Amino acid sequence: MTMYADDDIRSRLAAPTAPARAVDPSTPIKPSQWIAFHDTEPTEVGEAGSRTWIARAANLVIAYTDAKAGEVFVRIGQPDEYAVLMYSESAPLRVTAGDAHVEVDEEAFVVVPPGDSRIEVVADGPLIRVFSRVDEQLRESALNAQAYAEPDGRATPLVPWPDPVGGFALRVYPLSETPITEGRFGRIFRTTNLMVNFLAEEPAPRNEHKLSPHHHDDFEQISFGVKGRFVHHIRYPWGPDSARWRPDEHREIGTPSICIIPPPTVHTTQGVGPHQQLLDIFSPPREDFSASGWVLNADDYPSK
Repeated sequence: MTMYADDDIRSRLAAPTAPARAVDPSTPIKPSQWIAFHDTEPTEVGEAGSRTWIARAANLVIAYTDAKAGEVFVRIGQPDEYAVLMYSESAPLRVTAGDAHVEVDEEAFVVVPPGDSRIEVVADGPLIRVFSRVDEQLRESALNAQAYAEPDGRATPLVPWPDPVGGFALRVYPLSETPITEGRFGRIFRTTNLMVNFLAEEPAPRNEHKLSPHHHDDFEQISFGVKGRFVHHIRYPWGPDSARWRPDEHREIGTPSICIIPPPTVHTTQGVGPHQQLLDIFSPPREDFSASGWVLNADDYPSK
């Protein structure tokens, strides 16, 4: 991983415990993907008028919804757990999974167990659900499904991490209980199949002289912009086939949007609006963030 500046908390990341997965240098590098949800037609429209866009990455599927009060989202026989990401503008929800019920009306990381579940929207607002790639119907319904007609040979395949302590259950982690703290990077949570970092809201554009270009050898990063505007800077390394070289990218995108950053590109993201917030999503969970002690629900979700 590219070195960070000394004053960047990520410069203290734990060293990998094992070498990165060996990849043939001739393996193609996927192009980045830029999806501004409101610039495309929704994947589906609910009975109450909610509009949902579904997009996928190598190992996960994101469902972003402009949700309307009274809309209900049901999963029957969901094969594995999924997550609901709630930030300050999210719709308040009632979530049911089996015999468990919870109402959530604040910023939170919500984990919904496998099996049957129900999410009822209490008031209008955004709804973000993140699933693994396991469900074929979700994968195939993604607006960018064709981008993965050929798997990403450089991205580590999804192998679930250990089951949660006490078994799968409906869990809610309010962000108010884990505020941004000096000495810890963001607010990071994981499940058996994904990891999310709720980065801080930034009240000003990012300093262009203090960016953090870095790369990941073998996993994608999905940068989800929920507030403001961003420029994602991406540099593609050169492989032996010059016909596959790509120019650097420095593209601005509004929100709500995702940028899917493929390995092993060098990348950094620059907030350019007056106020912005970014959520970073990874699947499978990152070993380096886990080893650094930054995962806030590690007691529930062991790494091994």
